[in-house]
Amino acid sequence: MELDYKSLLPFEKPIAELYKKIEDLQKMARHGKINLEEETKLIQKRIQKTRRELFAELTPLQTVQVARHMGRPTTLDYIGQIFEGFVELRGDRNFSNDPAMICGIGKLDDLSCVVVGHQKGKNTKENIARNFGMAQPEGYRKALRVMRVADRFGKPIISFVDTPGAYPGIGAEERGQAEAIAKNLRAMAELHVPFITIITGEGGSGGALGIGMGNKVMMLEFSIYSVISPEGCASILFRDATKASLAAEAMKITAKDLLKLGVIDEIIKEPIGGAHQDTKLTAQNIKKAILTNLKPLMHMTSRELIADRYNKFRKMGIFENG
Repeated sequence: MELDYKSLLPFEKPIAELYKKIEDLQKMARHGKINLEEETKLIQKRIQKTRRELFAELTPLQTVQVARHMGRPTTLDYIGQIFEGFVELRGDRNFSNDPAMICGIGKLDDLSCVVVGHQKGKNTKENIARNFGMAQPEGYRKALRVMRVADRFGKPIISFVDTPGAYPGIGAEERGQAEAIAKNLRAMAELHVPFITIITGEGGSGGALGIGMGNKVMMLEFSIYSVISPEGCASILFRDATKASLAAEAMKITAKDLLKLGVIDEIIKEPIGGAHQDTKLTAQNIKKAILTNLKPLMHMTSRELIADRYNKFRKMGIFENG
């Protein structure tokens, strides 16, 4: 899918200028009734080359911008491409249904799976309805309810993480936001079924962990995973949110850094320019990664799956004395 140059990110300015040239050529062709196809094709090749060069050397803060792109595919986009016959399950059987959390059952080829994931919107109206992907306590309780269904019936769990963090509003705190996430962490540690987590955009703090304790944790190439946003970190450490770039460098929030640190297990390739350039190809890459990693997990006993998950999260972190 070709993006309109107006929706490109700030660091993609060279590409925006090339898109503008194509627009100018198209206007000339219409008014002058001349064929400028060859010139247009040359510029399109330059766009691809420039995009490839830009995305080969992204800074951590630029990666954050890609992860937050408004056109980036959502959980429902991936569900539609990867799973067949998906049936959404709503409500936490306690308070209400949270539209920021999608839960349900679908088929991955011939295998029935339970799917949970954060859901953002594609525009301001949708984002307000979905609370910008920031789940309330009832969202995490809904996810827990559905994960327990998976555990009861022996269904693998696939989770898609894309949230700035759990919603920190007064109502959410009154209804037990921290308690809901804590219960999920304990329950996920005890699941007897294979569990795969994919971070597709933003993996923010406890909001991400609330559905993210998979036996295998994977990240899309231009996604991020961190305890706090770079802006939040800069505000706390430097008392200056404009130093977000410095914070992003120090926090090691990119997929490459987290793979080196052993926090994640695999990086899933994205199309040049990000997942929003080709949702179908990105979904195919995710599906392939899920199937590859799910196969060995399906042969493990429930005791082995629990031990594997425990050991994975227990050994995280690098410590130095002195």
